[in-house]
Amino acid sequence: MYQGAALGADTDAVGEVVFNTGMTGYQEVLTDPSYAGQIVLFTYPLIGNYGINDDDFESASVKPVGIVVKEACVTPSNWRSKWSLDAFMKERRVPGIQGVDTRAITKHIRSGGVAMGMITDRDPEEAMRDLLAARTYDETDFVEQVSTRAPYAWSYAGMERIDEPGGEHRLRLAVLDCGVKYNILRRFAALGCRSIVLPHTTTADEVLAWEPDGVLFSPGPGDPARLPHVVETARGLFGKLPIFGICLGNQILCQALGGSTFKLKFGHRGANHPVQDLESGKVTITSQNHGYAVDPSSLDGANAAITQLNVNDGTVEGIRALDFEARSIQYHPEAAPGPWDSRPYFVEFVAKMEAMKR
Repeated sequence: MYQGAALGADTDAVGEVVFNTGMTGYQEVLTDPSYAGQIVLFTYPLIGNYGINDDDFESASVKPVGIVVKEACVTPSNWRSKWSLDAFMKERRVPGIQGVDTRAITKHIRSGGVAMGMITDRDPEEAMRDLLAARTYDETDFVEQVSTRAPYAWSYAGMERIDEPGGEHRLRLAVLDCGVKYNILRRFAALGCRSIVLPHTTTADEVLAWEPDGVLFSPGPGDPARLPHVVETARGLFGKLPIFGICLGNQILCQALGGSTFKLKFGHRGANHPVQDLESGKVTITSQNHGYAVDPSSLDGANAAITQLNVNDGTVEGIRALDFEARSIQYHPEAAPGPWDSRPYFVEFVAKMEAMKR
């Protein structure tokens, strides 16, 4: 048990406790759908320095159930700032705690692995009974919670109704929304793509009915093994048009090609994760957010080649299909790591769509 001071909304939070090592980007973390159902601990000691603004949201709502910080900045300084961290969390009804030993909690997670936790001001024994009785993170389908309920479009002007013309664009990209981040859609828009964002339950035939030039399987939260319907959609699209997967999308494509996944002890979340491209030898500095990884041995004999590996622990960071155009990466190229090390993957995929355009 760790005691601290209240931060944000005066409510309880129960979720899987994970840590993020980024020094900046807390607003993006707070609105990243991949953090649904989790309590995020920030290892950097001072969070909220530049406040919260109107421009840097990655989704329409806060996705973590709570946050843990050493110290929350009371007087943020930035010309775009609209809220302090505390004020924003209060407005969005998100609880947090500050003044705790975040280094000690991080070391505990690194040695023991991620576990369920609770933020509360209730009696500790009563709270512990409720925590032990709570549903675990792995038992919940969080993709169902964060995926769009109806199709929408994203073009140069941002989010649009699906029936709007969308202005001039060279390519149409279908996005299977398992928890897509807005900046992924922004990057594709900057490269001339109009994205058609579809619910995660969309079938392969329904995707093809939109006549896209390519398909993206997005990032998202939770256990990839809980998504057989999305895996089946991927299989139904293989060989019909170019496919790209990011993070959870990488795991989905690997399952569709015959692979399997496993849960990491404490995951990869934050900045400065080095990844080596086995085809070029280049090392890319990446931003990551995932708690599961692809089992490399499960791809033996599969119709796939491992193209990238994590330099720190050797986990799979990218694959490509051998007989048709489908590639994926485990990290987040839209998150400006490096800061632009992995932007070329967007460009390369758009070039594939253009080359194969009907």
